[in-house]
Amino acid sequence: MAKVILKKKIDVQTTPLSEVKSYARKIWLAGLGAYAKVGSEGSEYFKELVKSGQHVESKGKKVVVEQLDAANSQIDQVKSNVSGVRSLVEVQLDKVEKAFDTRVASALNRIGIASKHDVETLSAKLEELTALLERVARKH
Repeated sequence: MAKVILKKKIDVQTTPLSEVKSYARKIWLAGLGAYAKVGSEGSEYFKELVKSGQHVESKGKKVVVEQLDAANSQIDQVKSNVSGVRSLVEVQLDKVEKAFDTRVASALNRIGIASKHDVETLSAKLEELTALLERVARKH
């Protein structure tokens, strides 16, 4: 009797190897689909990103300009305040200087030293007397 060896027919659809092949094919197709989608929609997405970037940039510039204007306004106010304070200081310094001059002149006068005004008055009188003497000397 001849032995008949029957080989069991293996179902290709149900083996783990076929499942891996099927899954790998799906991954491959998903990659191709993503590539195709990026190719067709990628330029539009890039344009959207550029547009969004321009919008953000313009907002940023506006904020910077507003902050710069506010800072310049504060600087102008400080300059104005400094000018006011400077003029007040100058007035006070003038008062102090006049008071100092008056006190020094008074102290010099008390010890018998003539003031600038006294010297100028005497010089003017001396010039008048010199001129008068010269006229009298010419007549004689």
